[in-house]
Amino acid sequence: MNPELHRPLEEHLALCAEILALTEWENQALKGPATASRAQACQARKAILPRLNECAGALRRVRQAWQQLSADERARSPELVSLIRKNQDLLMRILMLDRENQQVLLQRGLVPARHLPPPQAQRPHFVADLYRRNAVGLAHAD
Repeated sequence: MNPELHRPLEEHLALCAEILALTEWENQALKGPATASRAQACQARKAILPRLNECAGALRRVRQAWQQLSADERARSPELVSLIRKNQDLLMRILMLDRENQQVLLQRGLVPARHLPPPQAQRPHFVADLYRRNAVGLAHAD
């Protein structure tokens, strides 16, 4: 086990668990009638942000160190692979729940116009369609 790689991943996992709890709490608050809790959620996010920035820097260093390891060294660290996977899974849960929260905010009209996502963000296949249209155009140009 490599402690300089293991510790930042565990810290990130713990921070992500806090963020997931906050996101779940926000989700429950959005489903209820009270809107005063939005200010509390905003304050909690602001409080977590500096820790998240520190964690992101540590993860960059972990990634660089991980990439410098040989394939044999990586294979001898299944616990690190498992920890990386747990971090990824937790991040995906947070992102999905936060996306749901954004949709609720949009439906209730609680997002200022300047914070609305661009129309392309509401079309998940926009980029793929754009590439396909341009590829067709290039094929006809030949």
